[in-house]
Amino acid sequence: MPLLQHIMDTELERLALDQIVPSLLDQGFFYVDNFLGEMVGDFVLHQVKEMHHSGLLHDGQLAGRSSGISRRNIRSDKISWVSGLERGCEAIHFLLTLIDKLISLCIGRLGKSIIRERSKAMVACYPGNGTGYVKHVDNPNADGRCVTCIYYLNKNWNAKEHGGILRIFPEGKSYVADIEPLFDRLLFFWSDRRNPHEVQPSFSTRYAITVWYFDSEERAEAKRKFRDLTASTEHDGNTP
Repeated sequence: MPLLQHIMDTELERLALDQIVPSLLDQGFFYVDNFLGEMVGDFVLHQVKEMHHSGLLHDGQLAGRSSGISRRNIRSDKISWVSGLERGCEAIHFLLTLIDKLISLCIGRLGKSIIRERSKAMVACYPGNGTGYVKHVDNPNADGRCVTCIYYLNKNWNAKEHGGILRIFPEGKSYVADIEPLFDRLLFFWSDRRNPHEVQPSFSTRYAITVWYFDSEERAEAKRKFRDLTASTEHDGNTP
């Protein structure tokens, strides 16, 4: 194994075991700064900006229908889902590979959760003008999402001027956690009801990449329920 790769693997293992796991178990979230370094982070930012300027980001959708409520009053980001294997996403793929490696090192140490898969990456932009996302839970209904990971890409971000803070309301805690979306910052938190959170209004263009890691058993159960519901609906539809 090349020396550089060995050093990287050792650093990732130390980060996972000494910081991510204890922090998730104790307070439910953790973030690390200078994750990729300036040069690689710049490559990721460049690719995300290219996607944005090429018109590849579209309005984020809501899970379920909120009749009479404007989508923009709830979330006003523009997003695109990528695997990282698309042309022009090489740096994003490198980022995802490192996050995957970190999570794999945490497996077996995060309570009962067994993580074997994740979502595609959601590349998101809040275009400024006071855009944000109201308080919500990523996984309120046991859809399988276990850990949310967000990588931020915003250089020279000043929260007092630009806003855009991710505020977490940890369940059962007497405090909130304000996470500024700073360039090259990687954030982890539980996806379920333990961590309601909001994106406060942004007054400058705000970029982030999010992936969700799935608890295998909960994900399988959610898929089974969806299949049963779909089958039941189709059966009802065929009933005279």
